[in-house]
Amino acid sequence: MKSLFIKLVANALAIWFAGWFVSGIDLADGASAGTRAKTIIFVALIFGIVNAIIKPIVKLLSLPLFVLTLGLITFVINALMLWLTEAISNKLDLDFHIDGFGAALLGALVIGLVSWFLSLVLDRD
Repeated sequence: MKSLFIKLVANALAIWFAGWFVSGIDLADGASAGTRAKTIIFVALIFGIVNAIIKPIVKLLSLPLFVLTLGLITFVINALMLWLTEAISNKLDLDFHIDGFGAALLGALVIGLVSWFLSLVLDRD
């Protein structure tokens, strides 16, 4: 349970950082701090669920592409998972928008690196 909470916090901070760093990712711009925090938490939760359920299926189905591209297809899959998170968030009326595939690709890279680093720092036993 503690590990799930740490992953949620790490993902939320990584998504917030990506929204700040990547110009094509908008997270409740112009909203109050409480609304913005709620949006970031819910987007992180959706992103975690998408990565836990859908991403393994997509990775399994694209196994030949992993071999062919020596694993570089992972970046594209991560961007597609972030784009799917945006689509689900929009259906739930969360103010999370990505302006194109380039922003999704860079955002997925930033989120992956930041959440990996934060998980290392926060999950010390």
